[in-house]
Amino acid sequence: MMAGAVIGAGVAVGDDATIYPHVVCYPGTVVGARVILHAGARLGVDGFGYVPGPAGHEKIPHVGRCIIGDDVEIGANTTIDRGSVDDTVIGAGTKIDNLVHIAHNCRVGSRCLIMAQVGLAGSVRVEDGAILAGQVGVGGHLTVGARARVGAQGGVIGDIPAGATVSGYPARPHREAMRATAALYRLAEIVDELEVLVERGGKQAG
Repeated sequence: MMAGAVIGAGVAVGDDATIYPHVVCYPGTVVGARVILHAGARLGVDGFGYVPGPAGHEKIPHVGRCIIGDDVEIGANTTIDRGSVDDTVIGAGTKIDNLVHIAHNCRVGSRCLIMAQVGLAGSVRVEDGAILAGQVGVGGHLTVGARARVGAQGGVIGDIPAGATVSGYPARPHREAMRATAALYRLAEIVDELEVLVERGGKQAG
């Protein structure tokens, strides 16, 4: 453990873990063996949960834990919330890039790859071997199936089947997303062609 790291009460750290400067493990966090936590990572932070009250937004207590499996690597300035009731769990062998946010009650399987600036909303399930490219966003309570791949900046608003490759917003099969993007780039040209056809039709009618 390096200078400036903070390990809260009741935190369990496995053998041969590497904890870089300014990492914070909030109370009750579990860190597996051979885990690497890069500078500024925050584990076990309270999740973002509030209910309306007479005086405004009232905080929902979070009593779950943040559990990091063996051989996980977590990048700099990544934040992983503790669970509200259930635990937030990162499976063994998963690698998480810098500047990722994983919200309360998420469960990420083993051997996943999660790249920079990904955001997982609450209670997301990412199954074993899935790959989330940079800046992917996954809506709450959704499942990304085992070995699925989500392309950069993909917006996941529905469950992704196991083994699927998706991209775009909303995330859809990659080939379909590429066709939609290509059509969008041709939109101005298509409008010009339609205007010519309308003009010709008007002249013929006259």
